[in-house]
Amino acid sequence: MSSLLNASDLFHEDNVVWLEDPESLDYVRQALDKTPRRRGKPRYFRDGRMVGFAELDDRAQADPDTGLQKRRVFYLLPHDRDAEPDGLYREGAPGEAVDPRTVEPRKVGLKTPRSQRSLSTPAAPGA
Repeated sequence: MSSLLNASDLFHEDNVVWLEDPESLDYVRQALDKTPRRRGKPRYFRDGRMVGFAELDDRAQADPDTGLQKRRVFYLLPHDRDAEPDGLYREGAPGEAVDPRTVEPRKVGLKTPRSQRSLSTPAAPGA
C-alpha cells in the first residue's frame, strides 16, 4: 500500500502503539498495511523492524473484497539513520519518513527539521 497517507486513510484510528521509544528516533517510516484484525500487533513482512502500529476503532469496516483492515504501521529499514548514522540518510530522510513525536491517531505524521536533518541546516540541540 502507499506510504504517502491522507487523513481520510486514518479516519478509524483509535490508538497508536509504540514497540520502541519514539523519543529516541529521528524518524520512522509509515505505511498502510492490510491486516486481518483491527487491534493487536500485525504481522510484519518487510526487512528491518516494526517500531509501532495503529489500532482501529470498532466502526472500522474491512475491505469488502479482501476482508482485511487497512492499518498504519511504523518501521525502520537496516540502512536507516538510527542504525547507520553516517549512511545514506545522514542527511535527509525517505519520502515516507515522519517525526514520530508528531504521530497521533487520525493525523498523518509530519516532517520536521529533526526528521529531515540536513548538513546545511543542522538540527538544533535536543531537537
